[in-house]
Amino acid sequence: MAELKEALRSKTYAPSPVKRVRIPKGDGSERLLGIPTIRNRVAQMAVKLVIEPIFEADFCDTSYGFRPKRSAHDAVDDASYALCGYTTVIDADVSKYFDTIPHAKLLAVLAERIADRSILHLIWMWLKAPVREEDEEGRGRNRGGGKRNTQGTPQGGVISPLLANLYLHILDRIWQRRQLQRKLQARLVRYADDCIVLCRRGTEQPMLIVRHVMERLGLTLNDTKTRIVDTRQESFTFLGFELRVGRSKRTGKTYPHVQPSKKSLQRIKDRITELTQRRKTRLPLPVVMGNVNEALRGWVGYFHHGNCAQTLLHLRGHVEQRMRTHLCKRHKVRSRGAGYRMYPNRSLYEKYGLYKVPTTAGWTQAHALR
Repeated sequence: MAELKEALRSKTYAPSPVKRVRIPKGDGSERLLGIPTIRNRVAQMAVKLVIEPIFEADFCDTSYGFRPKRSAHDAVDDASYALCGYTTVIDADVSKYFDTIPHAKLLAVLAERIADRSILHLIWMWLKAPVREEDEEGRGRNRGGGKRNTQGTPQGGVISPLLANLYLHILDRIWQRRQLQRKLQARLVRYADDCIVLCRRGTEQPMLIVRHVMERLGLTLNDTKTRIVDTRQESFTFLGFELRVGRSKRTGKTYPHVQPSKKSLQRIKDRITELTQRRKTRLPLPVVMGNVNEALRGWVGYFHHGNCAQTLLHLRGHVEQRMRTHLCKRHKVRSRGAGYRMYPNRSLYEKYGLYKVPTTAGWTQAHALR
C-alpha cells in the first residue's frame, strides 16, 4: 500500500495487464471479462471514491445501474409503475457495450467535470492496459488492449461500471433536458446498458431518437434483440424479470405483473440439477447440501420480488425432488415410493437442513417489512 501510494504521488504508477476470463452465455457466445490485479483494483477504488460523488450529482432519476442506494429492483419497480399507462415498450439492446465504448469520447465526457489531468491520465492508462490470456499450455500472452486500442472498458474492473454508466448518461441527459417524456409520452428507464423506453402514444419517434443518440456515441443497437412489445399482449424481459400488463381474475382490473423470467428459472433449476447429480454422491452430504443452499439463497435473494409466488413454488418442488433423488442414489434406494417414505419433504428441511424456498409473493414480504 505504501509503495502504491508513493507511485501514485510521484506519478510513476503503471497498471499491470488485466487477466481475460471468458464466461459462456446462454446463446452460445462468450462474455469477455478483464480482471485487474489487486494493486490495480485498490488504485481504481481510490479514484472511484473521489470521482463518483461528482458524477452522482449529475445522474438522472431514471438511471439505476451501479449507483449508491439504487438497485436493479428499483429499476424494475420504476418500469412496472410506468406500465400503468405506458403499455408499449421499446426493449433496446446495445451490442457489446463494454467492449465498444470509444475511448476518446469517453475521456471527453470525463473532462466535462474533471479538470485534474492526473486523474484523467490514470483512467486513460486503465483503458489502455494490455489484456493477457493463458494459452492451452498455461502461458500468459497479450491478447489485446495496449495503447493502440481505441475502444472498450474491461468488464470486471472496479471503475468500469462507473465509466460505462457515465457514458450512457448522455442519453438520459438528452431525454431530460429536451423533456422527451412529456413531449413524446415516453419514459426512459436505464440500468447501465439495459435500456427500455415505455411509450404511451407511439414508438416511432422515441426509437429514432434512441438510434440517433447511439450512433452519435459510436454504439450500435442489436437489431435481432431490440424489439417493440405491446405489454397487453406479451411480456418483455428486464434485468432477469418478465414484465407485462396482467388482468386480475378476481376484479378484472389490469395491473403490472412482474415475475422471474423463464430463462432465469431454468438457469437455477439446471444449477440445482448439476449440484445433485449422481457423481456428487462422492462428496460428503453436508458439502452437497451447503452448495445447494448457497445457490438457492443467492437466487431467491434477488428474484423474491414482485409476483413470484408461482415461480418459487415450482422451484421448491424441483429442489425437493432433486434432493430426494440424490439421497436415494446415495443410499441405494431404487424404489420411488420408498424414496418418498424415507425422505419426505419435512425431513429434507428438519433433518438434512435444506433451505426452504419461500412461496409468498415478493410484494407481501415488502409490505410486512413496512
